[in-house]
Amino acid sequence: MRALVISGGGNKGAFAGGIAQYLLQDAKREYDFFVGTSTGSLLIPMLSIGEVERLREAYTTVNQHDIFNINPFHIKRMPDGQINVSINHFNTFIQFLKGRKTFGESKNLRKLISRTMTEEDFERIRNNKNKRVIVTVSNLSRNVVEYKYARDHTYEDFCDWIWLSANLVPFMSLIVKNGSEYADGGFGNLVPLQEAINLGAKVIDVIVLNPRIRQVVKPMSRNAFNVITSSMDFMLTQIGQDDIFIGLLESRYTDVEVNFFHTPRKLTDNSFVFFPDVMKAWWEEGYQYARKVVK
Repeated sequence: MRALVISGGGNKGAFAGGIAQYLLQDAKREYDFFVGTSTGSLLIPMLSIGEVERLREAYTTVNQHDIFNINPFHIKRMPDGQINVSINHFNTFIQFLKGRKTFGESKNLRKLISRTMTEEDFERIRNNKNKRVIVTVSNLSRNVVEYKYARDHTYEDFCDWIWLSANLVPFMSLIVKNGSEYADGGFGNLVPLQEAINLGAKVIDVIVLNPRIRQVVKPMSRNAFNVITSSMDFMLTQIGQDDIFIGLLESRYTDVEVNFFHTPRKLTDNSFVFFPDVMKAWWEEGYQYARKVVK
């Protein structure tokens, strides 16, 4: 049995989409399990039913408004292509006045998920007995990672779980479901390799949206936003490395072949910023990268 695992990574999911397109359409790889976290959770349902072109259209046309109904960021794109990001103080102030728990809200992402994956698509996903689709969420109330299987839920519930898997608090919505607060799956399992092993997969293709070797010297933080994002980036990077290390150790004892696809370079420092032209270029770059490395 074979599994496709896609890590979290925000806008870098476009790069993962390009890799997945090559694996599915050109390399003709068939998967029994599709496991994702965060942006990986947004990708895997449609990949499991072969709707690559529709997924590509969604990923390469998305913008900030498609994600946030209340955008916590002030974004300025410089003439040289550099992107300056800071906190949108007005929006965050309004959030606090309203007694909200996060700097911004991502209800528009929930709507985008429903537009991209229709009820008919979901029925195809859930009723396919040969493929299982699993998304990763972090239950903050119980301090546990949970895995949600498409076949166990209704359409609306599974759309919620995909959304919750991709909600990076405190910038995106913190949602209460079934009596617990849920947030981005990457807080607990950025690279859900272990779940694929537990399912019995013997060959696992893992797309990790960070370089294999990271030698980054970041500039000093300029504002509170930089401090928060740098801290979260550090935390998520360490979680991802631990996930990979634990998965590799487990695979050696269970005779599992694991194939990693890392980004060949650091794509961005701002995973929350969505420019269609950039994401279109990343999708194509991911496709060409897979074309070069897949044997």
